[in-house]
Amino acid sequence: MATLTSQEILNATVSMGLSKANQCWIARAANTLLAGMYIAIGGFLAIRIGLALPWEQWGGMSKLIFGAVFPLGLMLVVLCGADLFTGSCMTLTTAQAKQKITFGQTAFTLATSWIGNFAGALFVAFFIAYLSGLIFESAGGTMPWAAAVVNLANAKCSLGFTEALLRGIGCNWLVCLAVFAAAASTETIGKIAALWFPTMAFVALGMEHCIANMFFIPLGILTGTDPRYIALAEAGKAAALKADFYSFVAGNLVPVTIGNIIGGSVLVGMLYLAANIKKA
Repeated sequence: MATLTSQEILNATVSMGLSKANQCWIARAANTLLAGMYIAIGGFLAIRIGLALPWEQWGGMSKLIFGAVFPLGLMLVVLCGADLFTGSCMTLTTAQAKQKITFGQTAFTLATSWIGNFAGALFVAFFIAYLSGLIFESAGGTMPWAAAVVNLANAKCSLGFTEALLRGIGCNWLVCLAVFAAAASTETIGKIAALWFPTMAFVALGMEHCIANMFFIPLGILTGTDPRYIALAEAGKAAALKADFYSFVAGNLVPVTIGNIIGGSVLVGMLYLAANIKKA
């Protein structure tokens, strides 16, 4: 299997960053929307497959299963082509450090990527998961997927600022390593393998990904405020919703986004730039 050297991968990330910064507005809107949708689809698959497995029976295996299917989203982003905010934290940093783009281009591209990803994630949360009724499907007289996503939203919104920040750093360290490693391979199967392991690891470890949370937490809030779920909670068959949009944005999304920027731009982008400086 053909692979590139670290210096060649770094050059490839510079090219990616340059390409993202120079997109026209139509291409940027489409690519950022698609990336948010892809990550949300991976998240929804993880909910359906792994999140509702009872901890007392499955233990850590439920997290492993959850993490094992979530990488679908990042695979679609990389293989089909889309503009994901978390990966752009690395590629735009390397392109700017190599003076291919300006700081203004970096900031603008990251901001528009974040907004477009948010729109794509909300689309899947509202139309595909919530309005379709899939999240409310019952099993054994309960709604296991609804209860699971509400519990997930409650847990994510209960994190302290520092906890969320550090989990965001760890997450995008691994996500950008996945993108960096995938660039080493020139074959599809090699890219899939490189993407899968680090992505599975950050999910199974419980790290925080701002774009994934743009899907998970709004879906949990929509589900927890629905009359069908409220009736279930009042009957004592599910936990009541504690998360709200303020705790989502201020308590999770802000610190996790900051952490993701640090993890991708510093722990991958800047360190690999430093690692490939040639001796004069």
